[in-house]
Amino acid sequence: MGSTVISRAKEFYNVLRSLQDGEGNDSCTYEEDIQMLQMNGDRVPVLNMYCGNQPVFICEKAVPKIYEPDDQPMTETSNCADNDDDADNADVADDIALLTELGPQPLTIMKARQLLSWYTLSQNASISSVDNSPALHPLWVRCDMCDPAGTTWFGAETVCMGNRVSGVKLYSVTCKGSTVDKGSLITLDELKQEHKKRHHSSSMPIKGSARFNLFGSTVVENTMIESQSSVTVDFKWSHVESILETPPLSSIATLNIKVASGDMKSPMNEMYRELEFLQTLADGLRTGETEWVEPSESLSAVHLTKAFLEELQDTAKTLQDQAAKKAETTNPETEITDIVKPFLERGDLDFVEQLWVRMRKSVTSYQDIGDCLKLVTEALRYGDIKPWIHRDSSSSLSKLILQSYHQQIDHVSLTGVTPVHMLLEMGLDKMRKDYINYLIGGELTTLNHLCYYLSTEVDLQEQVIRLGKLHHLVEIIVTCTTFLDLPYDRLFLLTQSCLQHYKTHPHDEEHEFKLQIKPALISHFYQKEQPVLWGAEVSSGHGPREVRTSVQLSDRPLVDHVIFETDYPNETVNGDGENPAFFSTMVCCSLVNFS
Repeated sequence: MGSTVISRAKEFYNVLRSLQDGEGNDSCTYEEDIQMLQMNGDRVPVLNMYCGNQPVFICEKAVPKIYEPDDQPMTETSNCADNDDDADNADVADDIALLTELGPQPLTIMKARQLLSWYTLSQNASISSVDNSPALHPLWVRCDMCDPAGTTWFGAETVCMGNRVSGVKLYSVTCKGSTVDKGSLITLDELKQEHKKRHHSSSMPIKGSARFNLFGSTVVENTMIESQSSVTVDFKWSHVESILETPPLSSIATLNIKVASGDMKSPMNEMYRELEFLQTLADGLRTGETEWVEPSESLSAVHLTKAFLEELQDTAKTLQDQAAKKAETTNPETEITDIVKPFLERGDLDFVEQLWVRMRKSVTSYQDIGDCLKLVTEALRYGDIKPWIHRDSSSSLSKLILQSYHQQIDHVSLTGVTPVHMLLEMGLDKMRKDYINYLIGGELTTLNHLCYYLSTEVDLQEQVIRLGKLHHLVEIIVTCTTFLDLPYDRLFLLTQSCLQHYKTHPHDEEHEFKLQIKPALISHFYQKEQPVLWGAEVSSGHGPREVRTSVQLSDRPLVDHVIFETDYPNETVNGDGENPAFFSTMVCCSLVNFS
């Protein structure tokens, strides 16, 4: 019997080892019904507290393969069976829909214990005689909660002395459904007693942690108003005195900033629409197909361009007339646009930039672009206009304007994709200056630090990609300025962090930027609010032999593979009520030493 168990442990070890050493293969099936995954621990909320972003193994029940209707084998049936077949097909469709909605599935408690025992035995060299160097990643197994404790995870992690595995830490995660009764929550004394059951220690300091939402999705009258952007703050402090206590001002606080471009709540929404049009042009050049957006101007692009050129030619207008016309044609701005003005609206738009503004709001075809640019180049060639442009403008049209100053204009064939290239350059030039004006005007960076984002040495597609990164960076800074009112020194550090990140990473709006901050600067945001996550942790031991017992109270389950009983229909249990409800998650740890 013992030899059989050891044999199974070695077999399990070999599967984990091949998964750990394999390249590009992060999952496999074991014993036909167990799915084994390799991923970073921070992708699973309850594991993030213990594993961070280190690789871990996840074991869960394999979800049956879903066959699409086209994949089903074809069979001939008689007409009399058609009605029955229709009913069967409906049942199959329901089953497929159900399977499609299934998330990760747990294993039984018994099976989870068996996998953990194999993992532990395989790491004990004196029993298994396997070469366990380097040590295996931690193993975590999803459990079905069908035991008195309500266990949702079992975990195991090797403890090493040098290159030798000297023991294993065993974890159990237990959960309780939501409750508004604070009296039913675990007390700090009970948390200490739970720790003492496994570890004898005279000193048991309790550390606290909490997370608050500062900006993002909100609940209004029990209805969730979703936002793709979010700013949360994580607190860590020592000497917890009571459950759910507010983090003291001496806490270490870190902002987690995730901003989605194009969010309707963002002051940068109009600038994002401008970037979208630029990306539409770039996509059209790359794919040969362009999906034109609905123009925001009622007049045609050609009409607007003609009117713009005529305005430039009319030198008889007085400054008073121009001021009066500006006052008459100025539309009342919305509150959000008023917010944007101090940040990004420039008063020094040159001729090319003003032309871009008109065209991007009105063109609906390649023909529009070609016709508008033809009007401009002819006006330049015949000397009808002598427009002013910025000295550092780099677009093709800007170069033609410079040539027009000397009555020597190169011939430009406005056919094929040339007009689109020219318009794309105009937009890139204008938007880069917008971002430079904001970042350098706010003393958040220097031109040297922006070289990567402003380079015209790369092709147009890459220029658009880098401009998208720069836009996202500015969205982040504007969000933190407008909604959090962060001080200059924090904005400066955040800007440098974003600039460095995007020099070496692709554009990713799911990425969370971190920024340390003094709690006093944001205390008015969280001190009267309820946390979305609150935790207390007791620890003993040091280094790799440190063991911890913790409890996490959260406004939503930290476990996604079991269904919790709750009287609240929404995903989050907290609405506008005075008594928030919390789910409870406890993590206990035991240390097993190999002699």
